[in-house]
Amino acid sequence: MLKIHRYFRLQEYQTNVKTEVLAGVTTFFTMAYILLVSPSMLGKTGMDLGAVFVATALSAAIGTFLMGVIANYPIALAPGLGLIAYFTFTVVLGMKVPWQTALGAVFISGIIFFVLTVTKIRELIINVIPPGLKYAVSAGIGIFIAFIGLKNANIIIASESTYVAFNPQLTETPDILLTIFGLFVTVVLMVRKIKGAIFLGMLITAVTGMLTGQVHVPTHFFDFPPSIAPTFMKLDVTGALELGLFTIVFAFLFVDLFDNAGTLIGVASQAGLLKNNKLPRAGRALFTDSIATMMGAVFGTSTVTSYIESSAGVATGGRTGLTSVVTALCFAVALFFFPLVESLASVSAITTPALVVVGVLMAGNLKKIEWENLSEAIPAFMTVIFMPLSFSIATGIAAGFVLYPVCKLAAGKGKEVHPVVYILGVIFVLRFAFLGAI
Repeated sequence: MLKIHRYFRLQEYQTNVKTEVLAGVTTFFTMAYILLVSPSMLGKTGMDLGAVFVATALSAAIGTFLMGVIANYPIALAPGLGLIAYFTFTVVLGMKVPWQTALGAVFISGIIFFVLTVTKIRELIINVIPPGLKYAVSAGIGIFIAFIGLKNANIIIASESTYVAFNPQLTETPDILLTIFGLFVTVVLMVRKIKGAIFLGMLITAVTGMLTGQVHVPTHFFDFPPSIAPTFMKLDVTGALELGLFTIVFAFLFVDLFDNAGTLIGVASQAGLLKNNKLPRAGRALFTDSIATMMGAVFGTSTVTSYIESSAGVATGGRTGLTSVVTALCFAVALFFFPLVESLASVSAITTPALVVVGVLMAGNLKKIEWENLSEAIPAFMTVIFMPLSFSIATGIAAGFVLYPVCKLAAGKGKEVHPVVYILGVIFVLRFAFLGAI
């Protein structure tokens, strides 16, 4: 026990083992929904449900454990929901890229992120990308995720006259009614600031569905983890390179880069861990993120990133990496609950509320955009609006990077734009011109 105190510097951070354990468990329950949502979404690509579940739990457990023991931060990692959506709906289902090749692109992005981290180029990129575009990407992904959830639940349907429409048979479909019930329950729990609200909302919806006969009741809840063989080492790096998937790799890299950096700074600030407005051991934290992403691709899941839900553990008192170690152990234990996940993952009524609520949280970044400054507002707005309307995160990112330098030049503020942003803008124009939409 003394070694634990010394290694994680519990006394220095004015905490103790009991507090850290409680914080770790709290963090796990706030983000446990990803164990259900990830297999549900990635399963649409043809990937084996059980293997994806194991890959998700393992990558979260290992990544979070490394964050705890290497960086000593109370921050948990898992496959990012926005990037899972991009992987599934844009890359595989939209662009018809085999999921093995898409995993190869994720692996390549992890390698690039690792190189950017150790060479400290990451800091340059973070500093030169306009804040407005960073906020717009996060908000756009949130709206995109919520749209996917509502579409999967058939609350929003296709329409010849209006393209999309509100389902007129809403009250006549039991599955949709269960979805609405789950959404109301989750919203109430969130507004009441109940810890683990999203996960609890999913459980309440699942139990209600079982009682009404809409959700299959599993014959048992515990079992040995399913085989990871269907996705393990199935990534096709060569195929990703041959296809020249620059835009795909860039989208994985870009979103992970800023989502991770923003989460690290936000959670560290809440925990009072920033020194002179800088994050100590930032390199170590980003190092674990890149390693976790590469490992996740090897296991068979999308990009692994830091989770803002870690703030729930911090609010409980978590201050050190011991919190992360406990969260990692919880993910490891969750491997034995696959029978429950298997019966629930295909039920959109259970996963949709999580997608919508996470979308709300991500869309909160809209308030940080300078809407009164049109040279900032227009690129940001187009980034946000293109993601759901084109059903592509990458297209939204591209639209923002093309329009930002154009708007700044038109406003006579071209010198405010870093050369890197101009270069990226030109690359995306060429991408659209010669290869079409992303």
